[in-house]
Amino acid sequence: MTLRRKTFAEFIGTAGLLCAVIGSGIMAERLAGGNQGIALLANTLATVFALYVLIEVLGPVSGAHFNPVVTLVLAARAAPVNRGLARHAPVLVAAQLLAPWRAPGRRMRCST
Repeated sequence: MTLRRKTFAEFIGTAGLLCAVIGSGIMAERLAGGNQGIALLANTLATVFALYVLIEVLGPVSGAHFNPVVTLVLAARAAPVNRGLARHAPVLVAAQLLAPWRAPGRRMRCST
C-alpha cells in the first residue's frame, strides 16, 4: 500500500473510533434512563463492535493502529525488520493526532 492510503486509513480509523466512543456515550446516556450499568454496557458494546469493523476494514490497508503510541512501539520493534513502518511512523502518527481535532466537531454537528 502507498503511504497516502495508509495515512488516510489511519486518519479515518482514528476519527471513526473517536466518533464511535463519543457517539456511543451520548447514545447510552440518552437511552439508559439513568441506569449507569445499562449505559456502560451499551457504550462498551457499541465501541467494541465499531472497533471490530474498523480493524477488519482498515487493518489490511494500514495495520489499524489508531493510536500514536501503538504505532511508535511497533515501529521501534520492527525497525530492523520492517524499515517501511519505521520510516512511515511520523506521518501515521501525525494523521492519528490530527483526527481527534476533526472528528468530534463533525460528530457533534451531526448529532445536534
